[in-house]
Amino acid sequence: MRCEPQLLEALNQQALEAMTWLKAASQNDVSIARLRTHPGIGLLTSLCLVHTLQPVARFRNTRKVAAYAGFDPMERSSAERKHFLGISKAGSRVLRYLLVEAAHTAVRKDEELKRFYQRLAQRRGRPKAKVAAARKLLIRAYIMMRDEIDYAEFRRRAVAARLARLRQGPPIPAALIGQPASTARQEPLPRAK
Repeated sequence: MRCEPQLLEALNQQALEAMTWLKAASQNDVSIARLRTHPGIGLLTSLCLVHTLQPVARFRNTRKVAAYAGFDPMERSSAERKHFLGISKAGSRVLRYLLVEAAHTAVRKDEELKRFYQRLAQRRGRPKAKVAAARKLLIRAYIMMRDEIDYAEFRRRAVAARLARLRQGPPIPAALIGQPASTARQEPLPRAK
């Protein structure tokens, strides 16, 4: 199918006018500027996130946000058997599309997201890894909007939380370090009645 040059030129002009208008309209919006500090999140993605998720106080946790956007897994269960299918695809199709596209760039620029993507791509394949990275990007954007922080503060908090988790583990007595696990347990476990 061939496009007429005049039609193509007119469409390009309309797209340019729309982008100019969007940039001007979003220039004074602090939440859009905050979201754009995250690698991979551009103007259209940040606009879609803000207008889809606002007000963010209506979501109790990150699982609710993922379900609202359609990134939650569908489940078919019977008795004890659980079987998870693909994502539910409920919610905004445009938001999911923009997040998957933004994840392409974010995976290249954010080292933590890159490791996550590569690890998942080896186990599950690249298409599922892309969707998982997009879901993670959505959750990061939600946290940035909820806490009103930029990407640098988000990273700082993530490092602090990771260090706190590492220090939070149960203390191991110095006498047991290097001992086999069988000799480490000194008291027998109580029997169930």
